[in-house]
Amino acid sequence: MMIEVAYARSDEQLILSVQASESCTVEQAIELSGILNHYPEIDLTKNKVGIFSQICPLSQCLQENDRVEIYRSLAIDPMEARRQRAVKQAS
Repeated sequence: MMIEVAYARSDEQLILSVQASESCTVEQAIELSGILNHYPEIDLTKNKVGIFSQICPLSQCLQENDRVEIYRSLAIDPMEARRQRAVKQAS
């Protein structure tokens, strides 16, 4: 079956197509794609993963045409960014 593995940084994104077996898990698809070689900063013990924007465990089984997404940490908490903008606008 065909699946995609995607990862995006602020300056670039990469989506790789992978031919996988019917019993392939998220973790196996990530390893098959070779994306960890492109982005050594990915740590599957820390980075969350998902299928089409729905967070899931690495052990989740995939279906035909699924897109596995590897999420990176946010640079700043959204609530903190909003607070900083409000303080700046008030000045």
